Amino acid sequence: MKKFVTIVLVSAGLFGFSHAAKAQKIGYISADEIIQLMPEAAAVQTQLNQYQQSLYQNADDQKTALNEAVQKFYKDSSTMSPSLKEVKRSDLQKQVQDLSGMDQKIQNQFEQKRQELSLPIQKKLQAAIEEVAKENGITYVFPREALIYMPPTSDIGPLVRKKLGLKEPTSTTPTLPKN
Repeated sequence: MKKFVTIVLVSAGLFGFSHAAKAQKIGYISADEIIQLMPEAAAVQTQLNQYQQSLYQNADDQKTALNEAVQKFYKDSSTMSPSLKEVKRSDLQKQVQDLSGMDQKIQNQFEQKRQELSLPIQKKLQAAIEEVAKENGITYVFPREALIYMPPTSDIGPLVRKKLGLKEPTSTTPTLPKN
């Protein structure tokens, strides 16, 4: 989610950026901070947590079923014909192989679901950023995380939060001690 917004903002800002940029109005924003304030993000996080739990529960159920099948195989193997033993053993080995890559599969499915659920939030934020930029004559918007120095007056975060109807966050910015 962070990569997508950062890439979009940086590429939009860098497109055509030249010595004429001095005459252009530039802004910056922390998209991640705004996304965290959006009520949709909390709902997405809840859905993702539930989805992840269901994926792991499914994996646990498959492991339990495999363990039971292995125990049954050992118990019943003395009465099986050699060809039936081989078929059952082959089937159990296939199940073990399927489960061995389960963690990676879960991570892939989870990431795909996160992207799917986050896309509407990202689009909503992008539209708000574009509207604020147009309304305020801002030519370039950069992600705050990519900047070393940024004057507070160039922060369009409060304008975007207002556009989205979000409350201002409590200040967590550390202040430097005065000498």
